[in-house]
Amino acid sequence: MLAEGPLEEAIEGLGIDVEIEWKPFELRPHPHPTLRPEDEYLPAIWQRAVYPMARRMGVDITLPTVSPQPYTRLAFEGYQYAAEQGRGTEYTARMFRAFFQEDQDLGQPDVLVRLAEEIGLNGQALRKALDDGTYSAAHQDALREAAAHRIQSVPTLLVGDTRIEGVPSVPRLRKAILDAHAAREEEAAIHGAACSVDGGC
Repeated sequence: MLAEGPLEEAIEGLGIDVEIEWKPFELRPHPHPTLRPEDEYLPAIWQRAVYPMARRMGVDITLPTVSPQPYTRLAFEGYQYAAEQGRGTEYTARMFRAFFQEDQDLGQPDVLVRLAEEIGLNGQALRKALDDGTYSAAHQDALREAAAHRIQSVPTLLVGDTRIEGVPSVPRLRKAILDAHAAREEEAAIHGAACSVDGGC
């Protein structure tokens, strides 16, 4: 959630098309136990790192009291459904607000369905997909992709060949975007100038 603002600011005014694709990553997948906000660890991390950064960035964020913290598999399967409907970014933003601002339990299918309906998705279709495991394979594919990229923390941003772990600064992110765009333009120019074995160019 803290990366949303820098992403938007970095893209603004660049004059190029930038596609943001959110990808699932489970910090503590089942059967690993999730953390409890009443234990010392989470409040200490939030007091030391999360709250000061959020204040500097002007982001309203609160350590959720849901205990233990919910597993995120179903929420991410819901993301796959939303992305298929062209609403992946909206879904992600709504889930961030629900968990970090409204203290809602994203491990509950009823909560996910209600939130999805708020952004215009078909709640009944989502509920059936969650019950049937329709997007389970797509979610597992996304987790394998995360493993292939050696993702171990959130947020991690991949921009072309640049990897940024943690909340990015706007200048660093903007430079990564422009570098990736330049590399893509250069590659297109090189391939556009290629000649085939039959003499065609």
